[in-house]
Amino acid sequence: MLRYFKQLIRSRNAILVIAVLTGMIAGEYAGKLKFLTFPALSLTMIFSMTGISLRQVRKMDRIYNPILLGIGLNYLVFSAVLLPLAYLLMPTKELFYGFVVIAAAPPGVAIIPFTFILKGNVVYSILGVTAAFLSSIIIAPLMVKYLASSVAINPIDLFWMMVQLVIIPLIVSRFLLWKPIKPYIEKVRGKVVDWGFALLIFVAVGLNRSVFFTTPILLLEIGGILMVTLWGLGYITNWVAKYFNLPYEKRIALTMMVGIKSSGFSVFTALSLFGQEAAIPSAVLAVVVLIYLIFLSFKSKLIK
Repeated sequence: MLRYFKQLIRSRNAILVIAVLTGMIAGEYAGKLKFLTFPALSLTMIFSMTGISLRQVRKMDRIYNPILLGIGLNYLVFSAVLLPLAYLLMPTKELFYGFVVIAAAPPGVAIIPFTFILKGNVVYSILGVTAAFLSSIIIAPLMVKYLASSVAINPIDLFWMMVQLVIIPLIVSRFLLWKPIKPYIEKVRGKVVDWGFALLIFVAVGLNRSVFFTTPILLLEIGGILMVTLWGLGYITNWVAKYFNLPYEKRIALTMMVGIKSSGFSVFTALSLFGQEAAIPSAVLAVVVLIYLIFLSFKSKLIK
């Protein structure tokens, strides 16, 4: 029994599923742990980035490819699929505005550690995510202004978020590659990433669990739009990349970049600009992204 339990808590997929279930059952404690989300995310990013070498970045040919693809996939392609579906199917303008905020949100930082988890090209992901984050300083305010009649997003806040969640962890990760401690970091890296995400998932689900219990039909509609977008774009992106003979490692990075958005950013922004109803799509997004990532973990062999 003890052996089975040890295997369970060492399984990445089991850890993520347990985090979701715990959030639904004991979500009242999520608020008390909310203060840990930023350090947990930062720690997860730091350990994920120890898996890359800056020498790889310098040696990468055609560095503009992941940069342009990161911006194009995460904003243009994603929005072209998500927003028409939301416009046609959402019953209120507030709910549609919630989808606009999702489309305008910067990429989710989960892209980088999950690219590492799925054995994709982490350098490719870092370049694409960083470029999309930087471009969000201009793209996000414009999208919200013209599609939802608001200019309330502060580009300085977006830039600082990128610095805290990408640039600083990348710098700190370099110190963890110091030869005397590098072997120890490599031993615990995967578990730190898994359990860091488990905490984030528990808090996200727990804080929004009332939404999941009170409006089931609406949640199914919102979840359907998000799932069609993530699964559809993920499949098409992988198929197109495979057609052009891109290796598995780069296809994983592109599959991550095309559909993973920052649900934390979109929840906060939707609440601030348009109220509680507009935040519902972002609350659902956190769970849908989790299901999608678990799906990719189980099915990663099929993507090859």
